[in-house]
Amino acid sequence: MTDSKRIFQMLGMAARARKIITGEELVVREIRAGNAQLVIVSEDASKNTMKKITDKCTSYNVEKHVFGSREDLGHAIGKESRVVLALTDAGFAGKLSGLLNEY
Repeated sequence: MTDSKRIFQMLGMAARARKIITGEELVVREIRAGNAQLVIVSEDASKNTMKKITDKCTSYNVEKHVFGSREDLGHAIGKESRVVLALTDAGFAGKLSGLLNEY
């Protein structure tokens, strides 16, 4: 199984466990609150969104990865296209971080 497929499966499991927050403003709120363990931004995100999320993640020391298209991320969690995802569970975040770093 390819690494990208494993990453999308892990995102789907996290979504079913209700450990994923989506949407730019909600993700920024979770980062500020200290609940976000890992943030994933789609490769086709706008420059403004990318900068905003990168700055927030840097200032609050949250790990950020750029991965997949907005359609792929949305499909993985069973929703419409999604540009920004935040994982709120340390277990899922740790596993996904390892997979994303290998990828």
